[in-house]
Amino acid sequence: MYGKGFSPTYCPLPREKPFLRETVDHLFGDIWSRSGLSVRGRGLMAIGATAALGRSDLIRIQALGALRNGELSPAELRQGVLQLAYYTGWGNATDVDRGIEDAIADHERERAQER
Repeated sequence: MYGKGFSPTYCPLPREKPFLRETVDHLFGDIWSRSGLSVRGRGLMAIGATAALGRSDLIRIQALGALRNGELSPAELRQGVLQLAYYTGWGNATDVDRGIEDAIADHERERAQER
């Protein structure tokens, strides 16, 4: 779900920090690679949890990764905003919408530069 959005190329992490090292090694290396739930399913759950926090900045990173990896389309992400509004509240959904739209715009710019 995070894809290039969380790779050293796009988001360099100082690996000497224990919190960041464990996030990358354990959460993304071990937890996200377990069987029993698809990466897409894990990503949808992460977006839902992040939406409950009202964090448009993190939603942007997650949504951009999903777009880059072909896991979710712009239309699916936009439908997700409406779905999440009923579970996270309209105020949080406003932040989710902002993060989603920013990610879609970023992705469209990237694709235009690749052409």
